Amino acid sequence: MTDAEWAEVRVAMPVPAWLLKRGGRPEAFCHREMLDAVRYLVDNGVKWTALPVDFPYWRAVYDFFRRWRSCDYARELYERLRRTTRERAGRKAEPSAGIIDSQSVDASETVGEDSRGYDGGKSRDGRKRHILTDTEGLLLEVTVTTADVEPPRVR
Repeated sequence: MTDAEWAEVRVAMPVPAWLLKRGGRPEAFCHREMLDAVRYLVDNGVKWTALPVDFPYWRAVYDFFRRWRSCDYARELYERLRRTTRERAGRKAEPSAGIIDSQSVDASETVGEDSRGYDGGKSRDGRKRHILTDTEGLLLEVTVTTADVEPPRVR
């Protein structure tokens, strides 16, 4: 993450409880290093234990990731960044309209029958990704369903 990107992300980060005097202890690693490590894992698709030595110890990064996932901090961070981006563009923080689309994707043989469906229109046996964005193209919601689910029709 560049210094400019970190400057944007840093102001939108959730404040740790120990800084608000609500208990807990200071963390051993900088949040920037942790976010960089998680981004590296997602980008390269490596195992946790294969994290390069340039990053904090893999177990510390994994614990950070699990804590953020359980508290839904990643969504909170993204929503704060999305609101800031919209306000900079001269728009209201929350959108009044959205755009929805879906895409059917073939499922591998290892995907269970309970999470697969058949999309007759696309002749696909698998799953469907439903994506909702605002009119600026910023992501609002992603849902994965069986491929036989149809998106709601709006008139």
